[in-house]
Amino acid sequence: MSESTSVHGGGGRAGGFRPGERLVDLANAVRDDPEASRDVLAAVLARHGETERDLASLTAPEASALRGAVSELTDRVLTETDTDRAATALNSLLERCGARPRLSRHDGHAWHLHVDRDDEASWAEWLTASGALALARMLSEQGGIAWGECAASGCRRLFLGGGPGAPRRYCSRTCATRTRVAAHRRRHAQP
Repeated sequence: MSESTSVHGGGGRAGGFRPGERLVDLANAVRDDPEASRDVLAAVLARHGETERDLASLTAPEASALRGAVSELTDRVLTETDTDRAATALNSLLERCGARPRLSRHDGHAWHLHVDRDDEASWAEWLTASGALALARMLSEQGGIAWGECAASGCRRLFLGGGPGAPRRYCSRTCATRTRVAAHRRRHAQP
């Protein structure tokens, strides 16, 4: 819980925290398995810098609430294609969370930003606050939606956009290439 709740750690990744990437990884894990276990969620969080000590408070009921928060962020924001609706949803989530930025340093972690209500916030509250803030920053910095759902047939993976240039449409080069090859084959198969 990198930049949000003291109870949940500081996620000391080199180069700083990546709350948007963490949110998308959790969202994809929950989309792959809507009943993703506590251990699956903990593994994703550990890849994003949460320690065993941080994850000790992630109980089965906390994991269930965390899945709910991930699903809400996915349904209300990560799959939204309209910038105004995404911004409205993010404002609503931030208001509900009582997000007030503060710097925190605890449990051996470097200084990092916390944005949830207090140091006793649940994992779900933490993720909602930190995820909404990360997406709001991305939206404001990019001037629009900077995330999406893969456009490849049969793929529902979520991704973060890459910045300036043409908007990203695919979760990976593999999906982009597969789509281009299929389109090429369809064009050349027609008499």
